[in-house]
Amino acid sequence: MLVLIHRVVEDDWRLMQEVRLRALREDPEVFGSSLQREERFRESHWRMRTRSSPSWIALDEQGTGRGIVGMILEPGSPEDDRHVVSLWVAPEVRRRGVGWTLLDTVRQAALDDGARTLSLWVVDENHPAVDLYVRAGYARTGERHEAQREPPKIEERYVLELR
Repeated sequence: MLVLIHRVVEDDWRLMQEVRLRALREDPEVFGSSLQREERFRESHWRMRTRSSPSWIALDEQGTGRGIVGMILEPGSPEDDRHVVSLWVAPEVRRRGVGWTLLDTVRQAALDDGARTLSLWVVDENHPAVDLYVRAGYARTGERHEAQREPPKIEERYVLELR
């Protein structure tokens, strides 16, 4: 499957909305937000989201969004750490390299931004994601907390050394 990784710009807000809402519909248990919450977001919120932190969407040959990932400077984290957020790949294209490609894109963006590490939080029960991150070189930190979800779930922080 041919995939193009597209850096989201403000005018892509509808595409971002479409992919993000599909992710929340199909895999609600792995995100820190809910479909009901994000369905209420207005255009101005989606535009702000595209401006506030870099995000990328994996597009197939027809231009359909098949995956998404974002990168932030997580509050409280070291200045030279970047944080992976909202990684999701559509079920019909999983295990075809889309997740790897999105992670590689974020890794390169973090390096270009001067980061020393790339980190993320993942829910314990999300075994496919944990497997992907470990195979991509992320290491468990032992930092764990209860995620703010209903029902509560435990998340662990993973880190990838970039330099």
